[in-house]
Amino acid sequence: MSIKTTRSREVQIRLLVTFFVQGIISTTIIPRIPELIDQIGVNFTAWGAILGFAGLGSLIGLMFANRLIVRFSSRTVLRVTSVLSALLIAAMPWITDPWIFFALQAFMSFVGSCLNISLNSQSVVFQKLINRTIIGRLHGAWSIGAACSVALSAILASFTPLWLHLTLVPVLVAIVFLWSTRASLSPEEVGKANERKQMKKSSFFKSPPEIWLLAAGLFAGMFPELVMMDWSTVFSKKVLMLSPGLGAIPYMVFVGAMIVVRLSTVRLTKTTPILRIANIGGLFGSVAMGLGVLLGPLASQVDPIFGLVVTSFFWMIAGFGIGPMVPTFFGTAGGVKGLTTPQALARMSLTNAILVMGAKTVMGALAQDVNLVAAFIFPTILLFVAGLIAGRVAKRPAGSPTVVDDAFPMTGPIGVIAVED
Repeated sequence: MSIKTTRSREVQIRLLVTFFVQGIISTTIIPRIPELIDQIGVNFTAWGAILGFAGLGSLIGLMFANRLIVRFSSRTVLRVTSVLSALLIAAMPWITDPWIFFALQAFMSFVGSCLNISLNSQSVVFQKLINRTIIGRLHGAWSIGAACSVALSAILASFTPLWLHLTLVPVLVAIVFLWSTRASLSPEEVGKANERKQMKKSSFFKSPPEIWLLAAGLFAGMFPELVMMDWSTVFSKKVLMLSPGLGAIPYMVFVGAMIVVRLSTVRLTKTTPILRIANIGGLFGSVAMGLGVLLGPLASQVDPIFGLVVTSFFWMIAGFGIGPMVPTFFGTAGGVKGLTTPQALARMSLTNAILVMGAKTVMGALAQDVNLVAAFIFPTILLFVAGLIAGRVAKRPAGSPTVVDDAFPMTGPIGVIAVED
């Protein structure tokens, strides 16, 4: 199980670039979300339902991605889905019918799920080949790409038509994907790292109690991050009364704070267990997120820029708190007694995907039927719950789940989904 140094360097560079540009394409529409809502002519309830039920595509991807990889190889699936995921974005500006937009979102979720599984499969296999943990660096590249994308998109949104923005960026990203995935691991190289362990057949509904606790923590810790991705610019426009360019700043600050935490995970855990970090982060981060939601609008009544500064400050603290959530719960799954890491991750991911579908619909209904400020209290409470769950798991008795070093840090929007055979 080895790989030549020059080949190792090439694969690592290409993986870093692939994660980086995936981060770019995943967040490029964020500053334009209010425009897309107006374009298809839906209210917040319908928008939330579109985002939520489009997750059905992701569930279908979860069911078929492994079969596609087995039949065509992770390299082929990665190359096709990466380019397709970028080009599908370019279709958004031309759709005005909400049902067609929903179908596009569902198909994008399917493609994205297959992309995530094939890309992370390549990453895990590469780690085995070089016998070194680099997944944290790879997912850090994704977060940096996401932050850069929001910043660039905020600038483009201030003077570029929607169709031009969402054509130019996806096409450029697709070209980079073609280059970066060309040198991904071949089926022969993947075969060198084949160290499959025998899995015990275990019913999903008879999973250990720890799995359900960790799945709840993963959902409660990940959903606030997804809300920030889907709704932060809407909040900025409708509540803080900011322009598209300025409206992206609170999310940029938020994701920047997450990047700092995730890239510092190894250093932080030398002195403090990651579960304790998540426990503290969830409790303090939820308070900060709530203060940003409540005080930002009050400050914006005095001056919109003042509201921007207040919201960004508190959401930065929230970003520090949310940062360790996904790494913690994914990493802790590696020590669940009675299940292999792939089994544990698959069950947690499936449970999380189902819960997120419903929660996105609830978020949209709250935004429409109450108001956006009240809607943001929902993820704020969930983040507090995630902190409590992390504290509960940290106090586990001997023999309960432990954190496996090479299972983290993962990032939220592209969480790894491992598929059982």
